[in-house]
Amino acid sequence: MTQWNDDQPIYRQLKDRMVGLIMEGAYAEGDAIPSVRAVSAEYQINHLTVSKAYQELVDEGLVEKRRGLGMFVIEGARGTILKAEREKFLTVDLPQLLQRIAQLGITKDELIEHINQALETQQ
Repeated sequence: MTQWNDDQPIYRQLKDRMVGLIMEGAYAEGDAIPSVRAVSAEYQINHLTVSKAYQELVDEGLVEKRRGLGMFVIEGARGTILKAEREKFLTVDLPQLLQRIAQLGITKDELIEHINQALETQQ
C-alpha cells in the first residue's frame, strides 16, 4: 500500500509520482497512462483527487485527453520535465546543498573525493 506524506496534498504527490514515472521512462511519449478509476482503485483514493492530479498534468502540457481513449503522454513531455527539474536543481536544490556543505565545514577537496567515490560505486 502506498504511503502518503501529510506535508503535501495527495493530488500533488500523485502528480509528482506520475511526473517521475514519465521522467524515468515508465510511461513513454505517446503511451496511455492509467485511467482515473484504475489509479483511484489501486491507491484507494477518491477519483476526484486523481482527476485533479491528472488535470495538473494536462495544464503543464505533459499529457493530453483523447476523448473516449483516455490520457496520453505528449510528445516532448520527458524533455520538458528534465529541463524543469534541471533548472530547479541548479537554482533551488544546489544553493541549499552548498549552504549545508558550508555549515558543515566540508572542504571542496573532501566533497570532490566523496562525489568521486560515490560515482565509482554506482558503476
